[in-house]
Amino acid sequence: MTIALKLENLSKTFEIGKRMFRPAKAHVHAVRPVSLDVELGETLGIVGESGCGKSTLARMLVGLLPASEGLIEINGAKLDNANPAEFGKKIQYVFQDPISSLNPRKTIRQVMEAPLKNLHGMNKAARDKRIAEIFDSVNLREEFLERYPHEFSGGQAQRIGIARALAADARIIILDEPVSALDVSIQAQVLNLLERLKAELGLTYLFISHDLAVVEAISTRVAVLYFGSLVELAPAEDIFKAPRHPYTKLLASSAPVVGRPLVNPEGKATDLPDPMNPPKGCAFAARCPKATDICREAPPPLAPYAEGKAHQVACYHPLSDGETVFS
Repeated sequence: MTIALKLENLSKTFEIGKRMFRPAKAHVHAVRPVSLDVELGETLGIVGESGCGKSTLARMLVGLLPASEGLIEINGAKLDNANPAEFGKKIQYVFQDPISSLNPRKTIRQVMEAPLKNLHGMNKAARDKRIAEIFDSVNLREEFLERYPHEFSGGQAQRIGIARALAADARIIILDEPVSALDVSIQAQVLNLLERLKAELGLTYLFISHDLAVVEAISTRVAVLYFGSLVELAPAEDIFKAPRHPYTKLLASSAPVVGRPLVNPEGKATDLPDPMNPPKGCAFAARCPKATDICREAPPPLAPYAEGKAHQVACYHPLSDGETVFS
């Protein structure tokens, strides 16, 4: 097993109300200590409801946000003391909104040339050749290079965003909700493109999404985040067939299905805890029908569900096969 990306106790805390010569009034833990290994060539799906820390985690991985604590390693090289240009060659980001992620004042050629000049120092001839190769790989015509971002559809703009990430020659790509802003038919085209590029170029993906059907279709493993913590980690087939954390079960049960009422556990909270006043124990306890006193005393550690299993869960009372807790 070759580890492409390694996280050790990575966390992010935001200071609230801090001013010059005045300490912060409060601290919000957007991402609590996360330790995770991502294997070379896999697609790790990252799921969780809005506010769980998915995008904050992703932005730390590419250096857009500094980590409060912990380490990030790519192929054994640490982010904290790396040259940003060297790190940019190893990991890149594809944003959720394809149009707003492109500079409206620059042509697509200028957008594509930026990583080739700044990261690789290519001359014009080399840049033109490389851009032509990349555009062919993402099924875009070279005539698009002289146009501006507003002239493209969402699907075309997302292909350009993918092409820009590939221009850096990175082998790890963070995909932050890459198809959520696209029509369903275009989503399928982009997902098929991503799968083909992964196979042809030997890429490793971290695929962030709230759409469980898409995550199930594209992922090798799935990591479930809740209130900034990693609560379940398992092969995609296992986590959707037999989720062990009640929150994962709730996510799967909440996906809209024609003819089935939406889940709303009677008598239970339905929102994330107050980040300014986090609970002492398990953050999901207020929403969980299985919660007991121990759940409210200390957060459960992430541990294998059973000996020798790759399925890990942070829960004092993990679900058994076929167990139903929400109806």
